[in-house]
Amino acid sequence: MTNQTIANFLTLPILTTLDLTGKDIRDVETRRLAAALHHNTVFTKLDLTSNHLRELGAQYLADALQHNTTLTTLNLWANQIGDAGTQCLADALQHNTTLIILNLRSNYIQEAGARCLANTLQHNTTLASLNLQYNKIGDAGALFLADGLQHNAILTSLNLQYDGIGDAGTQGLADELQHNKTLTTLILTSNDIGEDGAQSLSNALQHNTTLSKLCLTNNKIGDVGVQYLADALQHNTSAKIKLLDLKLILYCDENGCLTFLVFGKVDDGGFKN
Repeated sequence: MTNQTIANFLTLPILTTLDLTGKDIRDVETRRLAAALHHNTVFTKLDLTSNHLRELGAQYLADALQHNTTLTTLNLWANQIGDAGTQCLADALQHNTTLIILNLRSNYIQEAGARCLANTLQHNTTLASLNLQYNKIGDAGALFLADGLQHNAILTSLNLQYDGIGDAGTQGLADELQHNKTLTTLILTSNDIGEDGAQSLSNALQHNTTLSKLCLTNNKIGDVGVQYLADALQHNTSAKIKLLDLKLILYCDENGCLTFLVFGKVDDGGFKN
């Protein structure tokens, strides 16, 4: 797709969504796209999934975000912006007042990138959904995000699936959940969370009255961890948990998992990210 084709799309007065998934968009094309976004006043959703964006492309988009006043959804899933590109976007979001959904899944983001986003969470007033799954933020990155959430009253959904988070990072997030009043969805699927992490989360659930979806599929919390969570939900009658996804938890027997259904805290429907 040529630069001119992209520019032509953005001049259409009725176009609010542009999906460029897998269109071989690279940094040079992103520059033209970002320039058009500076002046566009109807565009609300941009999807650049599975392209070839790197730090420079993210920088162009970040510059556009500081000027654009209509874009609400930006999907950059499966690119290569890394920590440097993430920093550019994070800096821009400290000034942006319209973006609501940001998907950075599979972008080679590590601890440093998570730290930049955590700082942004302390200042941004509109971002409600942040997807960081399939990156490598680790425990340190999770702790940074937990710190950011302490001063954030906007974010409702945080996806940290397959991010290399263990018990230490989980404890940091859990400590914040004890006080957080806005986060409704936390996805921790396919991490390295064990019994200690489950205990930290159970302590949080004894106090939290906002979280409604917690996904712990494919971790290592075991039967003991399941019991921690069950006890927490039993004692907190104000808990809003409607879906606690525990599929594929290692060593969890049938009785342990069904405990949650007995307490009536879990929907038996499917879980959608």
